[in-house]
Amino acid sequence: MQDMPPFTIGIEEEYLLVDPTTMALASAPDALITACKADLKGQVSPEFLQCQIEIGTGICHTIAEARTDLRNLRRTVARHAADFGLAPIAASCHPFGDWKNQVHTDKERYNALHRELAGVARRMLICGMHVHVGIPDNEERIRLINQLKYFLPHLHALSTSSPFWQGEDTGMQSYRLSVFDNMPRTGLPPRMTDWAEYQSTVQTLVDLGLIEDASKIWWDLRPSANFPTIESRICDVAPRLEVTLTLAALTQCLTRMIWRRNRDGDGWRVVQNFMIAENRWRAQRYGVSEGQIDFGEKCLIPFTQVADDLLELIAEDAAALDCTAEVARIGDIVAHGTSADRQRAARDAALARGATPHEAMQAVVSSLIGEFHAGV
Repeated sequence: MQDMPPFTIGIEEEYLLVDPTTMALASAPDALITACKADLKGQVSPEFLQCQIEIGTGICHTIAEARTDLRNLRRTVARHAADFGLAPIAASCHPFGDWKNQVHTDKERYNALHRELAGVARRMLICGMHVHVGIPDNEERIRLINQLKYFLPHLHALSTSSPFWQGEDTGMQSYRLSVFDNMPRTGLPPRMTDWAEYQSTVQTLVDLGLIEDASKIWWDLRPSANFPTIESRICDVAPRLEVTLTLAALTQCLTRMIWRRNRDGDGWRVVQNFMIAENRWRAQRYGVSEGQIDFGEKCLIPFTQVADDLLELIAEDAAALDCTAEVARIGDIVAHGTSADRQRAARDAALARGATPHEAMQAVVSSLIGEFHAGV
């Protein structure tokens, strides 16, 4: 029998900083980053743009452990931000921020990105959430990635938090991916035969001087460049702490479910990227309000059934990982909508009260500030 991987988890989140009076984006002073680092050490860092800040949990063995760590990270960032008259929000696009007015962080990694990717990099006024799942064996990581990517659209649909771009309703539930997909080496991971093929593929780009290492591979799902983990990068960042934990728990359980089926000789269907990309698009466009393609049954099914099917698939794994309550919340997300739906509702409510379009967008940011603090 194969040794079971630890299925540890780590969560990374990127936040935007805003002025709580004007609700506009604001740059993080160096002193704010310094203050956060004094309390959080290596768990916080600046991001590509000065209006962003990134946090990362430690290695967590349970969702309960991740909750404690993430709550402290959010609370600490919010407390220090308030000392500088700022507030963090966890949404993948600012409702009315303009990328042309933002300044990138003066750090060699980001300076290099700015030089290499030109206008594409400048538009990266987006934030994401990454979930790491501990899988020590290299070959196992490749096998799991080939099968786990089937579920990336499901995870993305549940996370959508970026309906607005530069003050306009995009009609999308997640405009973030539309922006991010302009970057090179993004999107669904290609099918790899084994670890050697993956290494060879990355090394070709390194040898050509096009990238310095695998950290410049920005697929939706990848072997982490720095840790013995699978790293899911598909999700929009979630305003609410508990939604983050639900998405992380679901990622952890799906990984364990596929590993378990592989162990038992069942595996999971491997579908062409072309087909998975159709579900990925449906997640971007509709979130959980429209269905996804079931490639086993070869039909469209409503997201209520998607959620039920997911919970049935991972029931054994959620029990083993002690996160049944967390994954069960996907039913609430489907029933009540994602952050994108709540943001539109906040805008519509403000307009109904007589707010101007800009004031309505400010009301959306205010609601996001409130959600960031909820449960923290």
